[in-house]
Amino acid sequence: MNKLSAKQKLIGMIILPAFFSGTVAAQVAPIDRYENDIEKAEGYVTEDENGIVWRNSPDLGHHCWRTGYWDESLAVVEGCDGYEKIAEAEPEPEPAPAPPAPPEKLTFSADALFDFDSDVLKPNGKIALDEFVRGLEGVNYDVIVAVGHADRIGNPDYNQRLSVRRAESVKAYLVSRGIPDNRIFTEGKGETQPVTGTTCDGKSGAALKECLRPDRRVDVEVAGTR
Repeated sequence: MNKLSAKQKLIGMIILPAFFSGTVAAQVAPIDRYENDIEKAEGYVTEDENGIVWRNSPDLGHHCWRTGYWDESLAVVEGCDGYEKIAEAEPEPEPAPAPPAPPEKLTFSADALFDFDSDVLKPNGKIALDEFVRGLEGVNYDVIVAVGHADRIGNPDYNQRLSVRRAESVKAYLVSRGIPDNRIFTEGKGETQPVTGTTCDGKSGAALKECLRPDRRVDVEVAGTR
């Protein structure tokens, strides 16, 4: 007669007493097998090949089959003897990088920076630009764009050239204050982008000059992050 395997002996130890115990034997039902992620369930009857725990049929409550040396310390199989596997917490997602700040646009009145019909910075204009440079401390900027504008008084071609010269004067001063030359771009728009619209229509002389003051300006835009 062939010798019984250790597994067969173990199953016999569990099934045979039930087979000869009257009412208990009548409750024995085919078993279902459920996969488990425990490599070896030492306190339970398993298949040697893959570690699947043997259990009763659903009608009998899915009870796991214990080995003869089971104790509470071996109740580490999901769904057996009240053990529930605690799901591992998902790692916190890394915060998305902060989007770059939108360009910051500052408008300087040309009359505050220059005398009328001039591209030479006034002392008060230099003070205004010094404050602008101090405001750049702690800002990781990519570029600074200086755009000059003029009012509609006079020849359009002359106003175009004047707007460019004023933007270049602003750049030269910013470079003298330590801002890299290759970070500053200039452009002149002449009288093509007025902000007064038609509000000054019908005026002339000194009244028109005063009304068009907002059109004489230098816009400075800074693109970067703080």
